[in-house]
Amino acid sequence: MALVRRAEESESHAAWAEIIELLQKLRSVDFLATVGQLEPSGLSRFTSNYLAALVEMTAARLGLPPPAWTRAVEPLPTPWFGTRLRRLREHLLVHAPVSFRRRNIFVDAGVGDRV
Repeated sequence: MALVRRAEESESHAAWAEIIELLQKLRSVDFLATVGQLEPSGLSRFTSNYLAALVEMTAARLGLPPPAWTRAVEPLPTPWFGTRLRRLREHLLVHAPVSFRRRNIFVDAGVGDRV
């Protein structure tokens, strides 16, 4: 959780890359022990949703249900795009990973990818 707080406080792409790398390496047996008890309260709405989307994406990759806390994170009220370019936004509306789209976050990368 310290790594998530660092990513939020510094808006650090490097910290998010570390989180993605950690999730990418998770195996089924380690999944719940690593992310099952995360507590996103106190994080910004964006950070909570971004983290939940990454964890949901990892759960899908592992064929496991996401932890219960992810369901408690309400999606962003307005869309957030990873770019200001209108043409790319159109692309992201279609190609963003499902776990991100459900949370109103439109990016072109997730677990297994680098931004």
